[in-house]
Amino acid sequence: MRVGMEATGYSRWFERLLAELGFELWIGDPAEIEAKRVKKRKTDKEDARLLLRLMREDCFPQIWVPSPENRDLRQLLWHRHRMVQMRTRIMNQLQALAMNEGKRWKSKLFSQPGRAEFEKLALGPWASRRRSELLELLDLLNPNLAELTAAVEQEVHKRPEALRLMTHPGVGPITALAFVLIIGTPERFARGKQIGTYVGMIPSEDSSGDKQRRMFSFAIRAAA
Repeated sequence: MRVGMEATGYSRWFERLLAELGFELWIGDPAEIEAKRVKKRKTDKEDARLLLRLMREDCFPQIWVPSPENRDLRQLLWHRHRMVQMRTRIMNQLQALAMNEGKRWKSKLFSQPGRAEFEKLALGPWASRRRSELLELLDLLNPNLAELTAAVEQEVHKRPEALRLMTHPGVGPITALAFVLIIGTPERFARGKQIGTYVGMIPSEDSSGDKQRRMFSFAIRAAA
């Protein structure tokens, strides 16, 4: 039995259910499916008829779907990414507390001597509590992030293509593993430029005066 559906979020439970029942699942590109619609009337029944017709006529726009292992490893990258964001917000709040006391320590604040000096600062009751609890959260996050980073490095060493990417200047374990997991099967891209567009590595310009600066944004498509 073959089942066709449009790509959508939060459907992994349904995909697992079909796999357990022995059904073959085809997931289609929603934009291409919409382009093949003849009748503009859109209902659930009309959508089902359209998917059935496309499958019968062998023109169903099937897309590549990552394996369960691939998806789970994306969760590792996404989880680490979110944890790093949480740590950054905590560190920014600690910097703000120090700067309000006239201390512009920057990275020194998170060194052992800098932290000791920071903890000695006389603060009000609530500011003192805020400092204490933020430092506790930071102490909890740092070991977890170290563990997640080590897990990423272990996964990278299992993949020759990721190790090869790391021979390029500026490419570390995180970027290499994310690139390999997101691209999946390179043969599904007709041209190299499509890969850059797909992963979001298209430079945006952030120039000021005579100084030209271009920035890249790399997207981890954890939900794909």
